Amino acid sequence: MTDYVVSARKYRPENFESLVGQDNIARTLKNSILRGQLAHAYLFCGPRGVGKTSTARIFAKTINCSNPGPDMEPCGKCESCISFSEGRSYCIHELDAASNNGVDDIKALMEQVRIPPQVGKYSVYIIDEVHMLSQAAFNAFLKTLEEPPAHAIFILATTEKHKILPTILSRCQTYDFNRITVDNIVGNLRHIADLEHITIDDESLHVIAMKADGAMRDALTIFDQTVAFCGTDVKYQDVLANLNVLDYEHCFSLVDDFLAGDCPSALLKFDEILTKGFNALYFVSALSSHLRDLIVSKSSGLDALLELPDSLKKRYKAQADRCPMKFLYDALALTVQCETGYRQSVNPRLHIEFALMRLCALLNPLQPEQARQPARESQAPASPAAVQEEKPVMEKESAVEKEPVGKEQAPAEVAAESPVSAERQRRRAAKSVLSIKELSREDAADGSMQAASRQKAEKAEIPTDERIEAGWQELIRTYSSQPRLASALGASKLEYEARDDGKTVIFRVVNVAQKQWIEEKRLRELEAALQKSVGSSAISLRVDVIPDDSSKVEIPYTQTEQAQVLMQQNAELRELIVDLGFDIK
Repeated sequence: MTDYVVSARKYRPENFESLVGQDNIARTLKNSILRGQLAHAYLFCGPRGVGKTSTARIFAKTINCSNPGPDMEPCGKCESCISFSEGRSYCIHELDAASNNGVDDIKALMEQVRIPPQVGKYSVYIIDEVHMLSQAAFNAFLKTLEEPPAHAIFILATTEKHKILPTILSRCQTYDFNRITVDNIVGNLRHIADLEHITIDDESLHVIAMKADGAMRDALTIFDQTVAFCGTDVKYQDVLANLNVLDYEHCFSLVDDFLAGDCPSALLKFDEILTKGFNALYFVSALSSHLRDLIVSKSSGLDALLELPDSLKKRYKAQADRCPMKFLYDALALTVQCETGYRQSVNPRLHIEFALMRLCALLNPLQPEQARQPARESQAPASPAAVQEEKPVMEKESAVEKEPVGKEQAPAEVAAESPVSAERQRRRAAKSVLSIKELSREDAADGSMQAASRQKAEKAEIPTDERIEAGWQELIRTYSSQPRLASALGASKLEYEARDDGKTVIFRVVNVAQKQWIEEKRLRELEAALQKSVGSSAISLRVDVIPDDSSKVEIPYTQTEQAQVLMQQNAELRELIVDLGFDIK
C-alpha cells in the first residue's frame, strides 16, 4: 500500500507566507506577535476550506517558536516546531466541538487549562466548529474564556458565526476570513501541478477554481479527482467530462445564434445539453453569467471583474465587440427573468425554450405580414371608362347638386328606408373613393342582408302552446341522463307570457338556490334547446320559484285550538261535546 497523501493535507500551509488569500489576517496576527500584544481569545469565522484551522495552527506554532524569523515566521527547527510537526506537542491542543459539545467536555478542558506548558510559552487551545457547543457548555465556558490563566490562549473556529452567543463574541477578537479568489486558487494549483509534474492548461485550472466556489480545500480535492481521472496529462475536455461542467463553447455558440436569429440551431443546442445530463436551471444560470461577462468585457475599465484566463478574456472581448450593448442588456434581462420563473413553471423545458426563441428575436424581430395590395394594382392598366368610374365621391356629390330638385327623395321615402339602406348610405359617405364595381358589390351584399332578415322573420313564427308543451317534453327526455335537472324541468306546469315578438315560457322550481343555479349555469342552454325543439326563435325561457302558501295556513298549537280544529272537521264530535256540555277552553 502506497503512502499517498491527498493534496489538501500534503500541501497544507505551514507558515503565514504559504497561506493563500488571507494576507490581511496574516499581517494582523504577525504584527500582534511582533509587538507582544496577544489576546487571550480569538474567533476565526468564514466559509469552509478558506484556512481558518490552518491559520490557528500557524499562529499557535509561531507564538511558541524559540527562534522566529524576522518576518515572524516559525523556524521549524526548534523543539516546539518539531514536536508540533510530528504531532506530539503538549502546548497546542485541538478540540472538535462537533463531537465534544457537552458540559463535561468543557469541564475537562477547564481542568486541563490550569496546567502550564512544558515546552514553549503558551498553551494554545484550538476549538474547531465551536458553534456546535450546547447552551449549557457555552455558559460553563464563559468564565474561563473571560479570565483564563496567563499562559492560556483560546482560538475558536466556526463557519456559522450567527449561532455563537453574543457573550462569547464580546470576549474574543473576531477575524472574518474571505472566500479565496479564482486567481489565487489557480495560482496555487499551478504551483502544486508543477511540483507534482502534472501538465494542465489554465482553462482547466480555471474550471476547477470556479467549481471550488472560493474554497481552497475543495479546489485541491477536485484537483486530485481530476488527476485520478486524467493522469499526469490533463486535457480540458477531460476536465469538463469528469466534473460535468458546461463548456464555454456552448455559450459562445448560443450567443452567435442569437445574433444571427437562428432559432432552430439554438433549440437543438439546448436539447443536446439536456441530453448530456446537465440541469436546465444550471444551463440558464451559465448563460446569464456568460452575458454578464460579455457586458463587462464590452465596458471599458472593468477587466478586474473578469475572473478568466487571458485566452478566454480575448474571446469574450471579440464576441462582445460584435454585440450591441442594448442587445446584451435585453438578453440578460430575459435570462434572469427565465431563472426567476423556472421553479414556478408547469413545463420548465418549454419555459426555457420560449426564452431562447425570444433571445433569437431580439435583433431579428418577426416581420409582420405584408399588407395585401388592392386587386386593381395587380391587374392591367384600367381603361378610360374604369378611370371615370373611380372618380372621388366629391365629384359625384357635386353632380348630384346639379340635378333638378324634383329628383330628390321625398322625406316620407327617406323615412321609409330600411336600416340596411341607411347603413349603406353611411358607409358610402364615410369612404373617400368608391368605384361603381364596389357600389354594386355593396348593393348585392345589402340584398343578401335583407333576404336574411326576411328569412329570420319568417322563422320567428310564434308557436302554439301545444307545440311548446310537446317541445318541453322532448327537452325533458333530452336531459333524462341528468335526473336532478330533468326532475326540476318537470316539477311544475308551464306558464306563458305574451310579448310583441313572441312568448315567454315560465317554469318554476322549488327553491331560490335551484333557481339561481339554473339561471347562472343552464338557462341559456335550455332556452336554445327549447327553441330548437319547437323550431322557433320567438320564444324565451324564464325560471321562477314555486310560491310558498304555507305562511297562509294557521297551525294550531294550544290544546284549545287543536280541539276547535277537530270540532270543525268532525260534525259528530262537535254534537257530542254540545250534548255532554263539555268546556273546551
